[in-house]
Amino acid sequence: MVRPEPRSPAYAAGPPTLADVADLARVSRQTVSNALNNPDLLRADTLERVQAAVAELGYTPNRAARNLRTRSSQLIGMRFVPGQEGTANAAMDRFVHSLVETSREAGYHVLLFAGHGTDALAGYDDLLRSTAVDAFVVTDTFLGNPQTRWLEERGAPFVAFGRPWDQPEATHPWVDVDGAAGVVAATEHLLGHGHTRVAWIGWRKDSRIGEDRRSGWSRAMHAAGHPTSGLASRTEDTVASGREAAAVLLDEAGATAFVCASDTLAMGVLHTLDERGLVPGRDVAVIGFDDSQVAQVVPGGLSSVRQPLEQVAVEIVAALSGLLAHPPSSAPNVLLAPSLAVRASG
Repeated sequence: MVRPEPRSPAYAAGPPTLADVADLARVSRQTVSNALNNPDLLRADTLERVQAAVAELGYTPNRAARNLRTRSSQLIGMRFVPGQEGTANAAMDRFVHSLVETSREAGYHVLLFAGHGTDALAGYDDLLRSTAVDAFVVTDTFLGNPQTRWLEERGAPFVAFGRPWDQPEATHPWVDVDGAAGVVAATEHLLGHGHTRVAWIGWRKDSRIGEDRRSGWSRAMHAAGHPTSGLASRTEDTVASGREAAAVLLDEAGATAFVCASDTLAMGVLHTLDERGLVPGRDVAVIGFDDSQVAQVVPGGLSSVRQPLEQVAVEIVAALSGLLAHPPSSAPNVLLAPSLAVRASG
C-alpha cells in the first residue's frame, strides 16, 4: 500500500494521527473511529483496509483524548491501609499485586489512596467528585463499615472483596474466600493425625470474618465427636496476643494442636512453643491462616490456609468490567475455596 504524496511529509513529523490513518486508508475520520471503537458498523473490506493502515503506521489511539470524551479514566480506586505493627500478615500485599496485574491486562490501572486514621470514608469523596476513577474495589467489609452503603447511595460502581456481613439485603457484587471451609480443612487435617484437643485462637467476637473462621473449627470438632469447651480463645491480632493465648490453652486446656485465625496468631503460638522447648509438629501442631511469606520461611515452615488471592483479583476485575461496560452487566457473587499448605508445624 502506497501513502498519498500530499500527506507524506506529515508522517515523519511525529506520531501518526487518526487523520493520517484516514488518509492512508482513503476513508473518513469517523470511519477510522468506528473501526477502532465500533467495528461491527463497518463492511469487512473497509474494516480490513483501516486495520492495515493502523498496522502500517503504528497508530495508537490517544487514550487521554478518548477519556475526555467518555469521562473514563481507566483507573480503579482502592483504599490501602498499612499493616498493623506487631503482625506477620502480608496477604493484602499479595492481593494488591494480583489486582494490579489483572487490571492492567483488562485495560485498567489501580489507583491506591491512603486512609486517614479511623475515617473509613477518607479519600472516597474527593475521587468521586473529581471523577478521577471509574470504580472502586472495597476491601474493608467488616461489621459496621460504612463504605459500601455510602458508595451505593451515590450510585458509584464498586466490587467488594468480602461479603456484606451486616447488609444481607445488599445487591452490590462481591468476591470472597470461604474462611470457614478453610478452617474445616485445617481442623480435619489435625484430627486425622490423631489430635483430639485441637484449640482455636481467633479474633474478638465483633469480627464477622473471625467468627466465620471459628465456625469451621467448631463444626469440624463437633462432627468428629470432640468437645470444644475451654479450647477457644478470642484476642487481638498480634503476635504477643497469640503467644499469651497459647500459654493459657496449653496449661489450662491441655491443647495438643492449634488452629489460628491468622498467621500472626500462629506465630505467637510458635514463640510460646520455643520458650517451652517444644517442637512444632512433633510435640504440638500449629496451623495458621493466609499462608503469608513468614509462614513459608519460618524454620521448618508453618502450615497455613492459603487464600486464592490471584483468583480473587481475576473475579473482581471481571465483575468491574461488567459494571463499566455499555450497557453495564452484573456478575454473580463468588465464594472461592481456599487450600491448605502443609508444612512441618502440623
